[in-house]
Amino acid sequence: MKQKERIETILGLLDQHYGTDIICYLDHENAWQLLIATILSAQCTDARVNVVTKDLFRKYTGVEAFAKADLKELEQDIRSTGFYHNKAKNIIACCQDLVNKFDGQVPESIEDLTSLAGVGRKTANVIRGNIYNEPSIVVDTHVKRISFRLGLTKEEDPVKVEFDLMKALPKDHWILYNLQIIALGREICKAPTAKCEECFLTEYCPYYKKNTGKQAPAKKKSGAGK
Repeated sequence: MKQKERIETILGLLDQHYGTDIICYLDHENAWQLLIATILSAQCTDARVNVVTKDLFRKYTGVEAFAKADLKELEQDIRSTGFYHNKAKNIIACCQDLVNKFDGQVPESIEDLTSLAGVGRKTANVIRGNIYNEPSIVVDTHVKRISFRLGLTKEEDPVKVEFDLMKALPKDHWILYNLQIIALGREICKAPTAKCEECFLTEYCPYYKKNTGKQAPAKKKSGAGK
C-alpha cells in the first residue's frame, strides 16, 4: 500500500472511531482565556487546568487584570498546575504585551503569537486552530509519539514533526488529526506501553508490526473500536 493511501485509510479510521466534531478540551469563553489556559497546560492535565481557571477567570476578568497582577499572588493562584513561577511570570508578561502591542486583543498570525512571552508554536497553533479556524497542527506529547509510531515522521523536534505532518496530511484534516490523536494517546497508544491489542490502526502501523513481528488480525480492518 502506498504511503498516501495508507494515510488516507488511517484518517478515515480515526474519523470513524472519534468522529469529526472539533472539540477543545480546555474550558474557555474567548481567545485570551484559551491563551492563558494553554500556557497553564504545559506539563499539566487539561482537567487540572480547567479546575484552576474556573476560579482564576473570575478573579482576573481580562488581560488588563493579568497584566497588573502581583507575581507572588498569581503564583499561588496557579500553583497546582506546576511550574507556577515561570507560568505566572509568562502570563503577566504575555498580557502586558497584549495590552501594549495588540490593544488587548489576541493576535492571529503565528509570528505575532510567538512574539508573546511564554508562547511557542504549540500554543500559537492551539489559538489559530480553535479561535481563528486556521488549519494548524499542535504537536503535543501524544501527537509526537503516535505520529512517530505511525511512520508519519522520523523527527524528535516538535517543530520538525509539525512540518512533516503538514506535508503528509491534507490541510483540511490538520485540526481533527490533533484532537483524534490526543484521544487515541489517552485511551490506547500510551507511553511507554501501547495497548496494541485494543487498537483499530494496527494493520497500518509500522510500530505494531515491528514490535510484534506479525501482521494485524484481519478483523481490525473494519475500523471498529475496542
